[in-house]
Amino acid sequence: MTNDPGPEPFTTPRLDALPLRVEYADEMAAVLDDPALHTFTGGAPETPEALRARYERQTAGSPDPDELWWNWVLRERGEGRLIGYVQATVRGPRAEIAWVIGTPWQGRGYAREAARALVTHLHDTGPRTAYAHIHPEHAASAAVATAAGLHRTGEWEDGEERWQPAGG
Repeated sequence: MTNDPGPEPFTTPRLDALPLRVEYADEMAAVLDDPALHTFTGGAPETPEALRARYERQTAGSPDPDELWWNWVLRERGEGRLIGYVQATVRGPRAEIAWVIGTPWQGRGYAREAARALVTHLHDTGPRTAYAHIHPEHAASAAVATAAGLHRTGEWEDGEERWQPAGG
């Protein structure tokens, strides 16, 4: 295990990115309870119990001392409720990022806002270069990656294309 203190919170104009806590599992299970969210990533919605167990593993940290698991839930300040999450798997100066916004909140720019802020946050706490892997048919995630300053690389891993900053 690492001595990583964990991720620091950050904000956007509409969102608070809060470090993941096991206590968020019940609310997040409802946020993520749409099979459509798993179209490109596989799997199915998790029960609150299963999500709680996953959050326990994630908050305990990576067993690899060279890897950090940083996860945040996203709280929309207007409604005061959780709407999704962002995450970064950090290895040295590089961080693989991902984002998920619950179906009821999609199409409002939250993923773009959160991903841009995450890339900035990682750079400011690094410097770290963020990159993502995106399914070639997931147009919404491609738009989010573009908004976050990432570009297609033509490199593939497990059926997903790598996106990274220009020159990254």
